[in-house]
Amino acid sequence: MADTYVRIPNDLTTVTTVNSESEVAPSKVGLTDSAVANIWSDVEDVYRSGAYPAVSFCLRRRGEIVLNRALGHNRGNGPQEDGLNAVRTLPETPMCLFSASKAVTAILALKLAEDGDIDINKPVAHYIPEFGQNGKQKTTISEVLSHRGGFPMFDLPKEELTAERLTEWDFIIETLCKMAPAKKGNTRIAYHAITGGYIIGELIKRVTGNDIRAYNDEKLRKPLGMKHFTYGLPKEHRNDVALNYEAGMPVRFPIDKLVEKALNAPMEEVVEVSNSDMFFDAIIPAGNMYASAEEMTRFYQMLLNHGEWDGQQILKPETTKLAVKPTTKLQFDHTLKIPMRYSQGLMLGGNPYGVWGPMTGSAYGHVGFANILCWADPKRELTASLLVSGKAVLGTHLLTLGKLTSTIAWQCR
Repeated sequence: MADTYVRIPNDLTTVTTVNSESEVAPSKVGLTDSAVANIWSDVEDVYRSGAYPAVSFCLRRRGEIVLNRALGHNRGNGPQEDGLNAVRTLPETPMCLFSASKAVTAILALKLAEDGDIDINKPVAHYIPEFGQNGKQKTTISEVLSHRGGFPMFDLPKEELTAERLTEWDFIIETLCKMAPAKKGNTRIAYHAITGGYIIGELIKRVTGNDIRAYNDEKLRKPLGMKHFTYGLPKEHRNDVALNYEAGMPVRFPIDKLVEKALNAPMEEVVEVSNSDMFFDAIIPAGNMYASAEEMTRFYQMLLNHGEWDGQQILKPETTKLAVKPTTKLQFDHTLKIPMRYSQGLMLGGNPYGVWGPMTGSAYGHVGFANILCWADPKRELTASLLVSGKAVLGTHLLTLGKLTSTIAWQCR
């Protein structure tokens, strides 16, 4: 893969769309105009990196929307495209969350527990008997949610490990049930990029009789008043979606092998399939929820509100407390190859620095392939969502992301 960057105009107002009706004055939420301007300037720098054809950003402070804006194009102006028929990205544009979907999937599992339908401390095999083979008999739901399930990757021959296979539900469940846990199993953290989500989805299906898409509609999407926020994308919204593109510097050995291992398929295949009807039709609980940036801040605001949204108690306060409770101290993640701290489904921040910026020990959220960031920070009374369509692994864009999260943390103290 050659270097693939997006052409960026000198005047970003030509590719910027603002939902001004939704934005409140910074002073209303204890911020200065310059603080918000600095944050937005850093979002612009993320786009200027050239790694993302489309960028959508939403920031809430004290429950109010401060920024709700988009940059770039859904299609037609990606790397190596001529831009002649480019379609502008809007703040309402749905984008694939990829792994940021896991946060929603985890909350649905905790909602099932809240209603008394499961006990997350019981073995998965209590609800899915065929899962309890080859050493997985005692693996608990909690361990799966916190990336200690022992099956972070598929045990399949390379020729069977294709992106298309990820859309074949019955095949995937059968494969995961037959697998033996990896060496050291649930005694260490190893990010379950795709695998764990299927087991949570199957668990919901076994217990409720409905798939996770229907369960999400009932428990979260409709109560939160979401237009999108669903696994896959209905046909009537597919013309509105931001397509995914390979972008940035070429990913070469050994990084390419690490990425392929984490994604359970080659990167280029994942990107290609993610723009297909097959992917839009599928349910991939760990990787194919579609939402707008504002919808993701709405979801995290509900968690920040101890389960309440617009006068409705969607989750009990004790459920939201459980959702953000650490399950381990900062430990080396044997999939991501970096230190991580997890709750039962969420990536936790850290002090003096964490995934959500400096001094974010109380923050929680989830990242998505590649460089999608959705999080809440109780200390700063904020929720934020950065959705991007470029799948860039290496490059200077990473510096712009770090600068953005740092600016948000410092400006919203």
